[in-house]
Amino acid sequence: MAMKELKKSSVIRLNIGGNKFCTSVDTLTQREPNSMLAAMFSGRHNVVCEEDCEKGYVFIDRDGTHFRHILNWLRDGTVPLLEERCKYSELLREAEYFQLVGLTEEIHAFLNKKEDDQIAKLDADFTRRDIINFILSNGTMKFRGFNLSGLDLSKLDLTKIDFSYACLRNVCFSGCDLTSIQFNYVDAEGAIFNNATLKSSVFVGANLRDASFVDAKLDFAKVQSACLVNCSFLRAILDNAQLHKADLTNANFEAASLECADLKNLKATNTANFRDANLMGSYVEDVNLQHLVGAKTGFVTACGRGFLCKNPDYIR
Repeated sequence: MAMKELKKSSVIRLNIGGNKFCTSVDTLTQREPNSMLAAMFSGRHNVVCEEDCEKGYVFIDRDGTHFRHILNWLRDGTVPLLEERCKYSELLREAEYFQLVGLTEEIHAFLNKKEDDQIAKLDADFTRRDIINFILSNGTMKFRGFNLSGLDLSKLDLTKIDFSYACLRNVCFSGCDLTSIQFNYVDAEGAIFNNATLKSSVFVGANLRDASFVDAKLDFAKVQSACLVNCSFLRAILDNAQLHKADLTNANFEAASLECADLKNLKATNTANFRDANLMGSYVEDVNLQHLVGAKTGFVTACGRGFLCKNPDYIR
């Protein structure tokens, strides 16, 4: 299909993992102009169609369960009302795949508001201004065990602070410098660490369910025995990180770098997404390598243990 010949009102037929949809070029390109879908149907590329009932469908190899919500977002800019929280995690993964930044941010905001409405929480012990004042007056701080839930701490320099045992639910750390931070046994469910620097940070035993680490830098981080259920590490850097015994249920490591990472005894790798992840040189004792589908590895195995080495290949 020569896309440059299509008008904005032209009908586009999509086959998303076997589910058929019809929409327009205008819908696919206007609301999120930097998305994968906008790039595909911008007119700059030719898109191959399949022959189906004499009408060409553009096939995209993704689960089409939530694609109607993707289209409704592009049409109306609304986040759907879903019955289960896990469905939002599934929709979030699709939004990240199609590079729909606006939808990704709206889902995070919606989930945070929903949790605030459903769970009676104590007010945070400090405000953002309090935290800034502490930083200005005291170079080394401890917030061990304090409740900082819901605070916007984005873009602050919080290096070497001890947050161990603190409640950090839905805290926004986007763009923060969190080098060498102590997050031992924190409850950071739903926290946002996008584009944050977390080199040598420590998350031992932390609850990071539904947290987002998109484009974060976690090289040399210690994340042992942490709950990473539904976490997104899209394009994150985890080189030399220690993740052994972490729960990876539905975690997303797509296009992440985990070179020389410690991946021993991981839980639920069968539900995690490692598509296009780089695991070269990683230590994967007692991990089912068959579940690391699409990861760049080049591994050798012996007695159920794997050591990733040179000559990268892709698990098919």
